[in-house]
Amino acid sequence: MAKLEEEIKQSKFKNEYEKLAVNIFYTHGWLISKHSGILKKFGITTTQYNILRILRGQHPNPVPISLLKERMLDKMCDASRLVDRLRTKGFVIRKTCNEDRRKVNVLISKKGLNILNKLDESKNQLELHFKNVSKTEAREMNSLLDKLRG
Repeated sequence: MAKLEEEIKQSKFKNEYEKLAVNIFYTHGWLISKHSGILKKFGITTTQYNILRILRGQHPNPVPISLLKERMLDKMCDASRLVDRLRTKGFVIRKTCNEDRRKVNVLISKKGLNILNKLDESKNQLELHFKNVSKTEAREMNSLLDKLRG
């Protein structure tokens, strides 16, 4: 088990809260790197994957881009640009809203659903990175992270 201090070559922190913040940032980067490696094989990024998962959850209903922005994990991403890239790859379909022609809705395509099904099969690779954590510990960590965001 690699300790944070060894990973980032820093032995002292101002206090445990500073160490916790650094540890969360470092672990986020580590996890994104692992996840990106899996997604790269399928030609998508973590933010594109997030959008596809949101759309699959809403399928077969098309959703406005505003809903995607609201539900995305990374609130700083440009959802419209990501949707355009996914449309170019054939993973989503843009539809003009019948009630308001200025509004655009997005629907996951059959190709998008297929890529997610293939990724679901590869999900075990990502879960292997959690092998050192029991289900009870994972539940406790989830609870603590929810509490932190309070």
